[in-house]
Amino acid sequence: MQIKDLYSHLRIIPDYPESGHNFYDISALLENKEALHLIIEELGRPYEGIAIDKIVAVDTRGLLLAAPLAFYLGCGLATIRSQGHSPLANISEVFEAKSEAKKMLMHIEAVQSKERVIIVDDVLATGETTKAIIDLIHQADAEIVGISFLLELSYLHGKENISHFPVYSLLTFDE
Repeated sequence: MQIKDLYSHLRIIPDYPESGHNFYDISALLENKEALHLIIEELGRPYEGIAIDKIVAVDTRGLLLAAPLAFYLGCGLATIRSQGHSPLANISEVFEAKSEAKKMLMHIEAVQSKERVIIVDDVLATGETTKAIIDLIHQADAEIVGISFLLELSYLHGKENISHFPVYSLLTFDE
């Protein structure tokens, strides 16, 4: 299997969650062992031989990729949760998504000062969620080595919002 073959395993559901938008369902990719193996290898390839302390990912879909990637790279995993889903002492970042304020939380001990981290998520759309994660990692005084996505919706120009970091996307959709 090659990267180009992954596109055929992705389900694109039109007009969901609202008219005019597509939902990119990655579950078929994760269900296929060859596709999953290739995804983890390819997401890990840019970081092979580089000292990485942690993968940082948003709970839930990003975490599906981050956990096996952390295992593959031999590093730890830190999760970022949405408001109301973490009973621990946290640092937080509020951001705007679809005209709604959202809050992301990271346990204060999840990422330590000077640790080298990679942010991993399933989809890069507008980049607003990723910007909030970047701010959380900066609050922890850690270093962002790179940011990786399974899918990039390039027509939403999210990469422009996070262009001061190396960004790697495995699959790109232009429209």
